Amino acid sequence: MRIGVPKEIKTEEYRVALVPAGAQRLGAAGHQVLVEAGAGAGAGIPDQAYQAAGAQLTDAAGAWGADMVIKVKEPLPSEYDYFRPGLLLYTYLHLAAQPELTRRLASDQVSAVAYETIQLADGSLPLLTPMSEVAGRMAVQAGAHWLEKPQGGRGVLLGGVPGVSQGHVVILGAGVVGHAALKMALGLGAKVTVINRSFTRLAYLDDLYGGRITTLISLPDTVANLTRAADLVIGAVLVPGAKAPMLVSEQMVEDMPEGSVIVDVAIDQGGCVATMRPTSHSEPVYTVHGVIHYGVANIPGAVARTSTFALTNATLGYALELAGKGLAAALEDPALALGVNVAGGRIVHPAVGASLGLETAPLDQVV
Repeated sequence: MRIGVPKEIKTEEYRVALVPAGAQRLGAAGHQVLVEAGAGAGAGIPDQAYQAAGAQLTDAAGAWGADMVIKVKEPLPSEYDYFRPGLLLYTYLHLAAQPELTRRLASDQVSAVAYETIQLADGSLPLLTPMSEVAGRMAVQAGAHWLEKPQGGRGVLLGGVPGVSQGHVVILGAGVVGHAALKMALGLGAKVTVINRSFTRLAYLDDLYGGRITTLISLPDTVANLTRAADLVIGAVLVPGAKAPMLVSEQMVEDMPEGSVIVDVAIDQGGCVATMRPTSHSEPVYTVHGVIHYGVANIPGAVARTSTFALTNATLGYALELAGKGLAAALEDPALALGVNVAGGRIVHPAVGASLGLETAPLDQVV
């Protein structure tokens, strides 16, 4: 199979979907790898490294002209003209927040496999996990920065100092992002409260961290009471494939302290804060009701080298499956089957269809 790796064109997205070692693995399996010139530059990977690994350099059209395209982020409208029947697209898609992209993928009969919905039998999301780890850690790092007074924040040091209370971090969600944020916030010495709807998950975190954190079941009154006194709120909720639930209303934001900060990691799935909209690394924040909003939709892109290698570690195995058997590989691998969002001109992931109000079809009827 001919496998294309285009350069990412999303604003300030510096990651690349494949490292040279991955290109070498795919080449060793008998596939031809076409990498757009300059695709790895943002992650510190020169073109020569891909050539040494056996990949062929090309332009954007050459990469998109391959049988299978591996990306990091969802295609942008300027890339839709590359869509065609039979193209196999393997990337982060977040289609629940992308109705126009979803319709184009279906109408152009692209087979689209989303990293974020590949799901193992235990419920874990192996291709989302590494980037969620990065995003959760960076969410606290970003929040701590914007809490500084010169940045417009409250002037709160999350760890406090002797004789002065620590900053209070409220984390909405206790999955991979939430747990990563929790570890980082505790490392800085903050007071941490984690809210989640699963008692089992909260009990697990409580066993790990004991009296160092507070865990609470997610209820509207609980969220309202905690955000009212929070210095930093981190949105870390996820329903695989679906639009993020709205947990923080505009009234809750208005009731928060002036200069407090919200970092909504769920923004690529629509966000869990009513007043949040997507932002970029160059213009990461804006203020509503005196509260600083950080809505960068590709947080891991800021640490592109770390993120690129972590991502390829996770995605390469499934890339080899897809390259070897095409979309038929999903019929043999239940985890990969859940990654298929669009195929044969139809939406096949139930959560995507439900979020967008679109009819879905079973995968085995369209492959």
